[in-house]
Amino acid sequence: MSDVLGGESRGAGEQGSGGEKSGSPAPQRPSTRTDNAKYSALVLGGGDPGDPFAVAHGVPVKALIPLNGKPMGQYVLEALRDSGKISSITYLGPTVPSMSALIDTPLESRGKLLENLEYGLSHLPLTGRVLVLTADIPLLTGTELRSVLEGAPDSEVVYPIVRREDCESAFPGVKRTYARLKGGTFTGGNLFLLEASAQSEFLPRLKKVLENRKNPLALAALFGPLTALKLVAGQLEIAELERTVSRILGVRASAFVTPHASVGVDVDKEADLTLLERVLRSREQV
Repeated sequence: MSDVLGGESRGAGEQGSGGEKSGSPAPQRPSTRTDNAKYSALVLGGGDPGDPFAVAHGVPVKALIPLNGKPMGQYVLEALRDSGKISSITYLGPTVPSMSALIDTPLESRGKLLENLEYGLSHLPLTGRVLVLTADIPLLTGTELRSVLEGAPDSEVVYPIVRREDCESAFPGVKRTYARLKGGTFTGGNLFLLEASAQSEFLPRLKKVLENRKNPLALAALFGPLTALKLVAGQLEIAELERTVSRILGVRASAFVTPHASVGVDVDKEADLTLLERVLRSREQV
């Protein structure tokens, strides 16, 4: 297990300092995690029709924007195959022929993120481990992905996070959104791990959170006032956040601090594209 804030990776059930009562514990579903476990991968490669960023590059969705001669989403598919940890790849969104050979199950986009997630998961087995990721993280390599999958804690939902200093050291000039916690400043990854049997509990609750994402009062009610205040003040411990998220989503949830900044570097604007093109060119020259 990799370190989290200088200690072992923590699941949601471990005790931390302070925080509000977590309420009813998440149900204990059996784990399918083993050392040699493989994951079913769901790649979200859709997008809003008419996305100005994609249109400016002459493609229908961002994942098809070319980077050094290959569509962005192809780099992600190659990383999945190269990791040696993926049993099948389901890809949701438009593709090009060079991507098709890397995909086991192609699906059409349903529009919004949550709709795509629900639709994609409905085509995967109801048991086993699932990796969900977006198609706009082309710096991710197979070696890095394997490290994340093998090092992640054994929880029903695992969300990788990256320290700000690791992001800025790996990719100088990168612009990300960061959250300050008591143990450091972090950015979220563009992937998460899921125990498939937990999705019936997880998805309806996630929908409620997303529906309230622009309503600070509703979110504060979900998190609890003390937890929300600590989060705003940068005084929330990772263990407290895990317990709160586990209660809200009804699953055992863990954050996982990874040094692999590529999991948290996606493409949203031209400056991101310029940075990624430079990094990919330098890799090709090694």
